[in-house]
Amino acid sequence: MASKFQNRLVGTIVLVAIGVIVLPDILDGQKKHFQEDLASIPIKPELKQDQASFEVLEPEEDTSALPDSPVQVTVDSQPEPPVEPKTPTKSVTKQPQEAPKPLPVEVKEVPERNDYQDSGWIIQLMALKNADNAKTLVEDLQKRGYQAHTKLENGFTRVIIGPDISKSKLERQITELEKITGAQGRLLKFKPLNP
Repeated sequence: MASKFQNRLVGTIVLVAIGVIVLPDILDGQKKHFQEDLASIPIKPELKQDQASFEVLEPEEDTSALPDSPVQVTVDSQPEPPVEPKTPTKSVTKQPQEAPKPLPVEVKEVPERNDYQDSGWIIQLMALKNADNAKTLVEDLQKRGYQAHTKLENGFTRVIIGPDISKSKLERQITELEKITGAQGRLLKFKPLNP
């Protein structure tokens, strides 16, 4: 016979099995099942009666007539007399033409004429070895309202503010730029012909 422990163990297993199987259905309530309605695709689409119908016309015949016989081309059998070149009345011997001599080229040094010596000023803010850093700085200064540019010179990228005709305005900007960038800029004359 089975011992009391075995009976209790079997009873516990049966109760747990019933709880696992039956309780979720009882506690879930009513389940709603969704089923998509599938429509079958017809092999041949149905034709609608209200579609437009077109009338096929018979071809028309062209009334122009072609010649009955093939076209024949006749060529004169007499050759044309050759055209003789005109000869001058005097006998001229042809001499080989000499190659034209190149014209002499003179290079003249033009002195720099800058009638606007005091017309503009720039601030040379800094010279950076890394061009990407200089471009980033220029974009930041342009966002802040400064007229900033870069100039590549001797392997360095110079950050320049200006040009401007007001020297006092640029002097005020030097102090503002020093607060922003931490670099002391230099005020230089701007030469429009040789910036």
